[in-house]
Amino acid sequence: MHPYKINYMTLLLMAAGSGSRYGKLKQFDELGPAKEFLMEFSISDALKNKFNHIVIITKAANKSFLETYLSNKLPKQVKLDVLVQDIKDIPKEISLNTEREKPWGTAHAVWTARNVISGNFVIINADDYYGQNAFHGAAHFIKDNKSSTNFALVSYNLNNTLSEFGSVSRGICEIENKQLKSIIERTKILEKDAQIIDEDSGIVLNPNTAVSMNFWICNDSIFNYIESYFTKFLQTPENLEKSEIYLPFVTQEMMENGHITVEVIEAKSTWFGVTYYDDKKVAVETLGKLTKKGAYPTPLWT
Repeated sequence: MHPYKINYMTLLLMAAGSGSRYGKLKQFDELGPAKEFLMEFSISDALKNKFNHIVIITKAANKSFLETYLSNKLPKQVKLDVLVQDIKDIPKEISLNTEREKPWGTAHAVWTARNVISGNFVIINADDYYGQNAFHGAAHFIKDNKSSTNFALVSYNLNNTLSEFGSVSRGICEIENKQLKSIIERTKILEKDAQIIDEDSGIVLNPNTAVSMNFWICNDSIFNYIESYFTKFLQTPENLEKSEIYLPFVTQEMMENGHITVEVIEAKSTWFGVTYYDDKKVAVETLGKLTKKGAYPTPLWT
């Protein structure tokens, strides 16, 4: 019997990034009123919505620290798995000789959790704040979802996901009858002359366009698909040095091949992130205001 067949509601947080534009490991920056990490607010929001299994994907250097740090804060009934995204973790049938140091990407980060998750689960970035309503919507979707082929994406308005301090990369969603049809990655979006522009393509974007901020609701069928996708990827030599496998590309291919449908759930809550170090001030102020209004206790874990 699979050891994780207990009825868990699982939140997977991707925390293996390097924070190159931020200048430090932003996942572990103390942004909350009592010096909490941003991911702790997402975990708190998930627990309020009956999630009871937290999975963190991180680097080897951070595993022991995160296990200790979170174990001391989370309620005892919440299961915690801290896993390492390892470059050497590849499909068994692949033999690889590479000096690569860069991780294989977000889809590989998710695949890291294939042995500890069963059923439906939520995927988010550890260094983004998604808002309490986003987790409420996700919990309702999981409760009502009766099909393993139904995934979901929590979307945000483009206008509310920009940074004052530089360009951002966003997945622009094409939606029809609340179903996701496609995601196009626009990698250099900024506000310029009262318009929102993708500088790479020159396209002017509608401020109310729905975008993906990597808040996915999946089930464990995605692990087998990522494995086959990853296997094909590794058989192309030019991918081996720096290319990555991204979660939106995998879900897009799953949709195109008829394996899944993806319902789009409007977040109806505030999103903010810390792409650049100057975003930190806004994040600290926003978390302070939310705490002052009573959305969170301080300290967060009491």
